[in-house]
Amino acid sequence: MTSRQGRGAARRATSVDVAREAGVSRATVSYVLNDTPHQKIPEATRERVREAAARLRYSPSAAARALSRGHSDIVLALQPAELPPHEQLDALIEHFADALADTGLTLLTYPWARGRRTLDHLWRSVTPAAVIAFQLDDDERTAMREAGITVIMELFGVDDPLARWVQSIEHDIARTQVDALVATGHRRLGYAVPAAPRLQHEAELRLHHTRRACAAHGLPDPVVHTIPHTPEAAAEAIADWLRQDPAVTAVCAYNDITALALLAGLRLNGLAAPDDLAVIGVYDIATAALTDPPLSTIAIDSQAMAQYAATTLLHCLRGAQEPKQPGPGVTRLVTRRST
Repeated sequence: MTSRQGRGAARRATSVDVAREAGVSRATVSYVLNDTPHQKIPEATRERVREAAARLRYSPSAAARALSRGHSDIVLALQPAELPPHEQLDALIEHFADALADTGLTLLTYPWARGRRTLDHLWRSVTPAAVIAFQLDDDERTAMREAGITVIMELFGVDDPLARWVQSIEHDIARTQVDALVATGHRRLGYAVPAAPRLQHEAELRLHHTRRACAAHGLPDPVVHTIPHTPEAAAEAIADWLRQDPAVTAVCAYNDITALALLAGLRLNGLAAPDDLAVIGVYDIATAALTDPPLSTIAIDSQAMAQYAATTLLHCLRGAQEPKQPGPGVTRLVTRRST
């Protein structure tokens, strides 16, 4: 018979061990390590507790914290299951996880297809401190509130500090695309919408800001085409743009993948960018610089986005005032040879 209590087995340190090591009460350990407000504990004692916890490699029980506070330290990100691969999104999630970790929170991403299943089992399993999603409907928000989740944030919501900032970024993207094309002499623009159903809401939001940017230059609304990611479908849209009177001479694509489909469609028609049709994308994915011609695009500072999202979420958890939005520079024009 073997025993788990042998000398080689490592026992997890408890708050009692930390209290004994630091020469303080267990309550003091709890107050210090949980940053409990309104506790008059000398800084020297606080430092002694922290040093003891570090020496013993003490980690508070996540289950105990969740039980006492009613939620865990987990921030749950609902990622649409049908969302196509996206380098910008991957980078954003990575930076967001890092920024949350700096505040003691853990990011958990969960693929979720709306309408296919409820998430009741998920609330019971992880009792998240907050939920962040692309967009939710009223029933989904109600279900989360009833599960005790008080902080719910949406990238493309309505009355939400993070959504308001995303709106401003969408405006900057559209304005920068249009400004870049107008600066090179284009006066009749097209707009390429991806065919992915999950991206329609975001694409419509961007289109709204693209129309505003065109109007600011005295241009008509862009001619819109939905572009499945095949050269043949892109070639048909390009042919229609060139048949317009006056002809479309440049296209704002919703993202780089859609822009790459347009470059393939141009080749299929025996045409090329920018002489026959200028094309500009968004997100500056790795392959954007490797195409022929290299794709002009809008780069986005995913680290700045993630840091602001984490700061905003933390302020909401603490009931604090909405943080100041970052200054300009989150979006940046990358000029290559497709425009």
